[in-house]
Amino acid sequence: MTLDVICFGALNMDKLYRVDRLAGADEESIILDFKEAPGGSAANTAVGLARLGVSVGYIGKVADDREGRLLLKSFIDEGVNIGGIIVSKTSRSGTVIGFVDQRGNRALYLDPGANDTLEFNEINIEYARNAKVLHLTSFAGKSPFEAQKNLLESLPESVKVTIDPGRIYARKGFDALKPMIRRSYAFLPSEEELCLLTGEDDYRRGAKILLEEGVKVVAVKLGEKGCYVTDGSESHILRPFKVEVVDTTGAGDAFCAGFIYGLLRGKSLRDCGILGNFVASRCLTRMGAREGLPRLEDLPSDLR
Repeated sequence: MTLDVICFGALNMDKLYRVDRLAGADEESIILDFKEAPGGSAANTAVGLARLGVSVGYIGKVADDREGRLLLKSFIDEGVNIGGIIVSKTSRSGTVIGFVDQRGNRALYLDPGANDTLEFNEINIEYARNAKVLHLTSFAGKSPFEAQKNLLESLPESVKVTIDPGRIYARKGFDALKPMIRRSYAFLPSEEELCLLTGEDDYRRGAKILLEEGVKVVAVKLGEKGCYVTDGSESHILRPFKVEVVDTTGAGDAFCAGFIYGLLRGKSLRDCGILGNFVASRCLTRMGAREGLPRLEDLPSDLR
């Protein structure tokens, strides 16, 4: 089986509580609402790509429990291939418990569960070798981080690697991530993550450092300022699409889906950035990481 993209990252069930205020130690708060939804950065990107008509698979790990079954069902319902997902009989699936106050401030608690027990010898390497693109996002634990690095060494050069480091990997520092950076075709950090990773407070200089290590394309997510994309020979700052923002959850994952879609379709660097901005903008208009993700027919006709 040949898939356009395989995403490899943590799988978590998000349990989100809306509260009147964030409680401190020995304080109480009132829960106003509750929502449960499947999540995980690479998982959100996988769903975003599937909705754009891309054939997508996944490498990750869940437990044989209620949360794990819901995570798998959400992929099946969206058309994401689950052939690379390991099901543990002994652990519990990853969960994120979040508390959000009425001003949008958040407190998140991560229970990695089965995610952090994933080991390289559990991965079906042939499954990954046939993909056109392998998209990596972060894990909290050491074992899956090492598994990702080992997998990159096992792949042919024909597989393009894209990486969205998240804060967890950015905090590891440049040297720790260097083997992944050097194998990366496109690196997709936020402005803050790029600063953490490179120590540069100017995202242009930070992007230049990545290009000097062999990365072919850098796309920096700038939030409300849009994005900055560069391949060393051309660079663009692309303004965001104007929408009424309802929730920023998953916007960065949505950007990655749009950008990778552009790479697969042979779009120009500028158009890849515009696609990233467009998909992210649709995500912003609905609650949650996946509710607003567009389908192929929703894309502007000149960008399909």
